[in-house]
Amino acid sequence: MPTYELTSPLKDEDVAKLRAGDVVKLSGTIYTARDAAHKRLCDMLDNNEKLPFDLKGAVIYYVGPSPAPEGRPIGSAGPTTSYRMDTYAPRLHGLGVKASVGKGKRSPEVRKALQEHIGVYFGATGGAGALLSQCITAAKVIAFDDLGPEAIRELTVENFPLLVVNDSHGNEQYAKPNFEF
Repeated sequence: MPTYELTSPLKDEDVAKLRAGDVVKLSGTIYTARDAAHKRLCDMLDNNEKLPFDLKGAVIYYVGPSPAPEGRPIGSAGPTTSYRMDTYAPRLHGLGVKASVGKGKRSPEVRKALQEHIGVYFGATGGAGALLSQCITAAKVIAFDDLGPEAIRELTVENFPLLVVNDSHGNEQYAKPNFEF
């Protein structure tokens, strides 16, 4: 399976070349958000409020990290189950989000949105949150601090290992990738 090194924010041409089963090592800025944060983002959109980050080219990681140990920017940061965000994800992809990261299968509506808006769904290895956190070099809360671990964080990642699960061509892959940390 091909391996790509990409930097976020992502562009259409970055995403369009990816196929289900490809491995991606992602660097750059990504944002954390789970279901409560997604609902608030959509409420903000409904009220014509400014969002806490630019959706264009954004990568959203479905994670609720543990507290940072001394000397680290973040604690364990493993993916959460993605289907809880499926109500909100098509709208966010329509507004520019290029990728989401989580675990588990996505709804037909999300897969359709990925095709319509040139998006991708990445799988991160569940149960490997401590290892994944080693690829996170900076983390800061940028919105909804009251949500605790589910607040929106801006993360800086380096060579964050991902598997393309759903691509913009309608393909899906649920295999175990061969990652090197």
